[in-house]
Amino acid sequence: MVDIKSGPVNPLFLREKDLRQGIELLFYAYRDFTTDPDRMLSEKGFGRAHHRAIHFIGRNNGISVTELLGILRITKQSLSRVLSPLVRQGYVKQVKGTNDRRQRHLYLTEKGFELERKLSEPQRARVARAYRAAGAEAVEGYRKVLIGLINEIDRLDILNSIDKR
Repeated sequence: MVDIKSGPVNPLFLREKDLRQGIELLFYAYRDFTTDPDRMLSEKGFGRAHHRAIHFIGRNNGISVTELLGILRITKQSLSRVLSPLVRQGYVKQVKGTNDRRQRHLYLTEKGFELERKLSEPQRARVARAYRAAGAEAVEGYRKVLIGLINEIDRLDILNSIDKR
């Protein structure tokens, strides 16, 4: 797990101008990070919510609907609107729980894994390029910044779940 303890803070990094610039850069980076997957998804009639579901189901194959709701922080109704076409078109399969038949577990099908790979491929390449250009020390600093942006209540659970994979 990443050590997120911080040393002395350089107050120059906390100036209003620098904070606003960091926020703006996040918006631009996210825009470009999602461009290729958005295009691929729109060709299939899907959007970013479908991408998030595919990503987290693929990273947690067999995840329960309840667990996915907790990760995505959306309503059951919203998840249903996302999952229904994914199941109907053969990207995701739902399996009833063995102990609790009310529980549903979600799995990517082979078709779903292929879509996830196509969606994440340009993103992995973009992140790899940026990491190579920045260097190891900057990458570690970036990870610390991202971890610091995660809600404190969820941070440890998220880090633990990422470390398991």
